[in-house]
Amino acid sequence: MKKENLFIAVEGIDGSGKSTQVQLLKANLEEAGYKVYATNEPTNFEAGKLIRSIFNHRVNADQHTIAALFVADRLQHLLDKENGILAMLEKGYTVITDRYYFSSYAYHSAYVEMDWVMSINAKCAALLKPDLNIFVDVDPETAFKRIIATRTSTELYETKENLRKVYDNYLKAFKLLKNTESIVFVNGKNDVQQVAADIFKTVKNLLHT
Repeated sequence: MKKENLFIAVEGIDGSGKSTQVQLLKANLEEAGYKVYATNEPTNFEAGKLIRSIFNHRVNADQHTIAALFVADRLQHLLDKENGILAMLEKGYTVITDRYYFSSYAYHSAYVEMDWVMSINAKCAALLKPDLNIFVDVDPETAFKRIIATRTSTELYETKENLRKVYDNYLKAFKLLKNTESIVFVNGKNDVQQVAADIFKTVKNLLHT
């Protein structure tokens, strides 16, 4: 019996390939007959546009401000009546996002307290908890090389040192939530298609339980 209306978060540090994996998972699920809505953060809502402006160096803001804007963007992403995550689930879509529960805040827990980060995440989880958190596991050194090789410009936090901090923050968050969240690690050092196959296998197992 197929389970409908899954909510799946594909997590990972920048350079892990999570955005690509969201699109590949969407294609695989659609081929299997599911209606799929793929999204990401920062969004195209108002707070998300402000965050993009900061990342594109059009607007100056410190990391505390960025962290607060991510909170606003996350809540609108959840609750928007037309295109929010909850709304799309209610319309019968399986929703996949490349940032949901940890990454938007993990980056900024180098600048704000981790307790604050976790308290915000708990509030979001109270509104909607992912059926599955998939962590594309790639080390910071590999991730940084991928970023340098593929991007014409980097966002404010994309330094090797910060990627290492973010990776450590993910592991800390996962440890804190190991008894309350469904978290799967997938080897992100494999080639793109193999990572996609591993992710789809994990999701298929969930669909048929």
